[in-house]
Parts: sequence; C-alpha cells; structure tokens
Amino acid sequence: MVFKRLLGSLGVGGPTVDTVLDPGPVHPGGPLTGQVHLRGGTADFEIEQITLELVARVEDERGDEEREGVVLFDRFTVGGGFRLAEGEHRSLPFTAHLPWETPITELYGQPLGIILGVRTGLEIAGAKDKGDLDQLTVAPLPVQEAVLEALGQLGFGFKSADLELGHVGGTGQRLPFYQELELTPAPQYAHAIKELEVTFLANPGGMDVVLEADKRGGLFSSGEDALTLFTVGHEGVEHRDWNAEVDAWIRRLVERRAAYGSYGSHDSYDSHDSYGAHGSYGHGEHDGHGHGFGHADHHHDGHHDGGRRSGPSTAAIVGGVAAGVAVGVVGGMVAAEVVDEIGDAFEDEEDED
Repeated sequence: MVFKRLLGSLGVGGPTVDTVLDPGPVHPGGPLTGQVHLRGGTADFEIEQITLELVARVEDERGDEEREGVVLFDRFTVGGGFRLAEGEHRSLPFTAHLPWETPITELYGQPLGIILGVRTGLEIAGAKDKGDLDQLTVAPLPVQEAVLEALGQLGFGFKSADLELGHVGGTGQRLPFYQELELTPAPQYAHAIKELEVTFLANPGGMDVVLEADKRGGLFSSGEDALTLFTVGHEGVEHRDWNAEVDAWIRRLVERRAAYGSYGSHDSYDSHDSYGAHGSYGHGEHDGHGHGFGHADHHHDGHHDGGRRSGPSTAAIVGGVAAGVAVGVVGGMVAAEVVDEIGDAFEDEEDED
C-alpha cells in the first residue's frame, strides 16, 4: 500500500478525471452544465478539491509586437472533501454560470476561431494534480445575434475575430480581455471606413455595443480610428427593427466623429430612440489582473476620404449560413482544426510554466 501511494504521488496509478459537458452551445451569462467522471487509482485517495477553470487564448499587442497567451477568466469549485476508493467510479454533476462577458465562439453554428476551454483540476492529497481540458462552445445572446444579423443584412461581411488583452475604458468591463469582431464595410459605407470592429460587453441588465471604425485615410485625412458606444437591453429583442437601429448607429459613428473630436461618443440607445452623450472612452490598460499592458486611447480627428471600393468580400460565405454576417473558414482554421488547436494551445502554455 505504501508503494502504491508513492507511485500515486508521482502520477502513476493515481485517480483520473474526465469532464463531459452537456451537449450544445452555452450562452454568455448562462449555465454551464455537465458531469465530472472520476476513476479511482491503485489505492485510496483523498480528493481535496475539484475545480473548473475557464481559459481563453488571448492576443497581447504592444506597439509592433504581438504575442499570444492563455488567460484564466473564471474558476468554480464543483466538489471535493471525500475519499475515492481504489478502482471506484464516481460521477459528479455540476452547474456553473458563465460570466456575462464570455466571448462568443460561433455564429449560426460556424466557428469564429476563438479558443475557449474548460480546464478541470483535481487536487489530491499526496499525489500530483490531474487535469482535463474540454473545448467550450459559446453561442451569441439573442441581442448579440440580432445586432450581427442586422449588420449582415446591411451588407457588412465577416472578416475575423480575436480576443485582445486590455480594457475598454469608460465601460463596466470586468474581464481582463475583450472580443473584437472585425467586419468588412457595407458598400454604402465603404467610402468612409475600411473596417468595422464590434465589441459586446454584456451584463445582467443589458449590453454595451462598442463600434470602432478604422477609417480610410486620404491625402488630407489621418485614417485613425473612430469609436462610439450604444447600450441595449435584453428584453423585447424580437419587437425591434434592428436593421434601422444598427444602420442609425453606423451613420452616427461616421457623421459624429468630427463633432466629438478625439474622444468618440457614448450613446444610450433604447426602445424609445433616445440618445445621450456620456463622455470619453477607449481601449486602455487593464489593471488588477497582473497585466501591465493594453491598448492606448484612440484619437479620431481625421477626415474621410472620398474614395470607394466595391463592397464586402464574398469569399467567406458558406452554404447554410443564415442571411446575417457570413462566416466560413476563420483565420485559416476550419471547425476540425479549431478542436485540435485548443488542446495544442493550452498544452504549449502549460509546458512553458
């Protein structure tokens, strides 16, 4: 028995863990459910704690340098404080709630190239920590899908998606990173912007929609970014004319940049079509999470160029995708490759530790 425990402390013959998430995508702010399956080793072991960690592959951009790393953005304890007998099989069901700002990883069932995972930790008395890693699939909230659907109907096309380390200043952002969905412009706005970036910051009461326009530069223009923010609620999504509302957002983003100088605008857009300016914001440094880097504030004092282009590319259109923002091959990865990539990404990070 002593020899078996010694082997267990070296990771040989110890308990193993396999977490199985319930089928189907989850949603930001919604429940994450599944079961943790334990199998006993070659001796009895005290299971001190079983944890689930939400992890994400995040980009860190500082100047011309770009790096990637794994960020832990939430942690839950789902069990522990019991003895697992030799060879015993035990299953523990769990329910945990995702942060409201959890990034979306798919749209209309198509992956966006965002890598999220659920890492299971098994803390065992006198033995090495065992673990398990599962891919996390997150579908958009109804209001997020409505906004993206409207953008697609207006002619914007999907380009890419990523997670960026940093903080959107002037918002209630809680996670140490934010998601950017990059879209090619609709034909009617191609003369003014060359790319539209969309960031969703959801909370229990509603959602901030941050729109950033990478403007076209010309002979007399700076080509710098313009920012604006709108707040929407979760209720009554099906009763709103999202095409008209989102088109109004884009027009305000394009038309009001000069009036608001270098600091953008923050608008509250509710079902009564009311707006209000709320001061400045931008992508800034995020503190409190051990990361001393992020995006500097953007300035928006350029002028639009008169040049046009033909409109959004159709290269990413995939059969079966609804008439919203078209997605297909994302960042050079198809769905099967995304599944392989998640394990490789997090294993590489653990090897560095």
